[in-house]
Amino acid sequence: MTPEHWSQSMSDAARWMIAIAFISLPTIAFGGTFLLSILRRQVGTEHFTAEQASYFRAGHAHAGVLVVLGIVGQIVLDQSRMGEGLVWVLRIGLFVSPLLVSGGFFGGAPRTADGSTTPLIRLVPIGAVVLGLSTLGVGVGLLLPE
Repeated sequence: MTPEHWSQSMSDAARWMIAIAFISLPTIAFGGTFLLSILRRQVGTEHFTAEQASYFRAGHAHAGVLVVLGIVGQIVLDQSRMGEGLVWVLRIGLFVSPLLVSGGFFGGAPRTADGSTTPLIRLVPIGAVVLGLSTLGVGVGLLLPE
């Protein structure tokens, strides 16, 4: 496939969403460096528990995997047979769900004074629902008749 054909086969919407996703990937890599500093127990991180480290690890892993899934979804949505408005809802859902899921893990890792997770942990199931609906919508959009 030539570069000219590639640009013609991808919508501007997909191109922009994919560009934003790729630009976000270094922030995930930086998050990994932060996570490693926690796991190595560097100065200032010695009070993190194993459970909190698991939350950071989960946030980091989910961010990377879900951003890549979102990139694939943006390309697939160009082949969808749904209306443009619904396609945009799905595009945004694929972009927002990694932020919600990983943000919930990162936000839930710090503990409140009584030792419980912060309310930000509630972002994880919200993000999971957004992701589930978005991926379901992408799949259904490919099965609709012309």
